[in-house]
Amino acid sequence: MTGVVAQPELDELVQLLDLERIEENIYRGVSPTTAPTRVFGGQVAGQALVAAGRTVSSERQVHSLHAYFIRGGDPRVPIVYEVDRVRDGRSFATRRVTAIQHGNPIFALSASFQEAQEGVEHTTPMPDVPAPEELPSLPERLTGYEDLFGPRATLRRPIDIRYVNDPPWVRRATGARSTRSQVWMRADGVLPAQPLLHVCVLAYASDMTLLDSMMSGHGLAYGIDKVLLASLDHAMWFHRPVQADEWVLYDTESPTASGGRGLATGRFYSRGGELLATVVQEGLLRVSNR
Repeated sequence: MTGVVAQPELDELVQLLDLERIEENIYRGVSPTTAPTRVFGGQVAGQALVAAGRTVSSERQVHSLHAYFIRGGDPRVPIVYEVDRVRDGRSFATRRVTAIQHGNPIFALSASFQEAQEGVEHTTPMPDVPAPEELPSLPERLTGYEDLFGPRATLRRPIDIRYVNDPPWVRRATGARSTRSQVWMRADGVLPAQPLLHVCVLAYASDMTLLDSMMSGHGLAYGIDKVLLASLDHAMWFHRPVQADEWVLYDTESPTASGGRGLATGRFYSRGGELLATVVQEGLLRVSNR
């Protein structure tokens, strides 16, 4: 099953990640004009990683990031990213980035970069799942749910998402419960051949669907049920080069939830079965009965 390529929307995402340099180690980013009331977490993570990467030699690629979401971002005003060049070693470089709005930090990221090196290799096998072409597109999955999602049901997105298992809103209706979610993803168009950009697009996409596994185990669906859902912290490890405009499988699971918080883990696999990246995120999940 195929859809219309969303190249204009993808080009907007590329532009969103192309930060303005306003001073040494200081960059400025904006949010989409169609942004909701709060800045999407994947956007600020991707932009912060761009800021960090702009201060590192292109010979060194990011291999890990650790981030905290401190305050909700305001999409109406620019975000300033301040980079601290913590260390430049012989093989590794470390950066800290603080995202600031209205004079306050809203997000903090630490990232480590490494020169390419040879080493032993192994990888956890990729789950056996249907090919993305065999699965319905997200707009097809949303057909019949227009009354629940409104304009979001027909919104064109820069990331093509194909659910392997049923999405949360379908599980909610059918009564199915599972703390695992699997989706195929890719940038919906062609990206420039810039390794940092591909990694940042993957970081952007990593905040999409990750918390599905946390909600689906309880029959909840964001946008339908009265839930307060927010990313609290986010970590990623990049194991191999990423091609974000090719299909990757995002296999996610929630091992636990308690105290109004839940943990979600994810693995990105290439179509050839290589483990590309590992993700761990803790999210806020509050359910209102009112």
